[in-house]
Amino acid sequence: MATVIIFLIVLAVLIFVHELGHFLAAKLFGIRVDAFAVGFGPKIISWKRGETVYSLRLIPFGGYVKIFGENPDTASISGPDSKRSIANKPRWQQAIVLVAGITFNFIFAWLLYITIFTAGVTATTDGFEQYANQFTNSRIMITQILPGSPADKADIRVGDIISSIGNVNGNDTVENIQQFINSKGGNTIGMRLIRNNESKNIDVIPVQGIVENKYAIGIAMQNVADLKLPFFTAIYEGLHYTIIMIKDTAVGLFSFFSNIFQGTANFADVAGPIGIAGIIGNAAELGFTYLMMITAIISINLGIINLIPFPALDGGRILFVAIEGIIRRRIPEKFFNIVNTVGFTLLMALMVLVTYKDIVKLFK
Repeated sequence: MATVIIFLIVLAVLIFVHELGHFLAAKLFGIRVDAFAVGFGPKIISWKRGETVYSLRLIPFGGYVKIFGENPDTASISGPDSKRSIANKPRWQQAIVLVAGITFNFIFAWLLYITIFTAGVTATTDGFEQYANQFTNSRIMITQILPGSPADKADIRVGDIISSIGNVNGNDTVENIQQFINSKGGNTIGMRLIRNNESKNIDVIPVQGIVENKYAIGIAMQNVADLKLPFFTAIYEGLHYTIIMIKDTAVGLFSFFSNIFQGTANFADVAGPIGIAGIIGNAAELGFTYLMMITAIISINLGIINLIPFPALDGGRILFVAIEGIIRRRIPEKFFNIVNTVGFTLLMALMVLVTYKDIVKLFK
């Protein structure tokens, strides 16, 4: 239940940030905003301030800002208030309004990274070599558990710190621990783990088949330490890290869609609402810093996905604006609205499919 609540809070915050970008940009250019909603479906609560109706709705998987003229009709094109329609604003203003939500997602991720680096974060030295002398409390953390593996069956968990394994101290290297596990064959190994500041003794038996030609227990490990940066340094590193994550996410998404066209895409790697809720729940168990980190990553993903030039997404609308700029005339309203409706329907169908796969994986 706690995981669901945390997931809904994170989702609501990210939707609010995205739609706030559209809202503020529209207001900046004098465009009428009729509604600002977090969620879809029936209203839970709503109020009107000025010309805008604000609401929180029952279905939390989304949200929207209703901008006058975003779905062009007679009223927004030539009606009495048409001068405040986004459809009649200069195309550069339309583009700024459309890209503002994406920009806010990236800025929000940057702010989260600044907070994380300032407060202190558990990290590897990779990518932060210049701050190697600022790392403290070095340790080996378990970062992944293979389902069904000896580690999984022994209740070893992600986030556990290895204090010792057999006669190997937890301050040793990951490579030496892996070699020790392999050297013990199929014999029982005693592990001492630190979980939530409590020591736990666990016995586990390495098996073959997890790693080729080696005995293993089904864990991934990393040598981590605590890093805390001065505020102004955190601003720079937060921006640098945000740019890296934007680039990596964009490249990964491009590769995924390329694989779709080649027929080699693995949809099992795509997480829907249930899968994302599980990821957020795991991050929350590791601590608030980890929760902020995964929230920043999801915010970046949300921004990148909305850049895709697909109808009903911001990227699709930006594409329409670009086409209108090239052909020097407005795309027919009926065609525009039909294409966006079809795009929205396909997106909802994809959401249902991915959610179904999440449920299947959950039961497996």
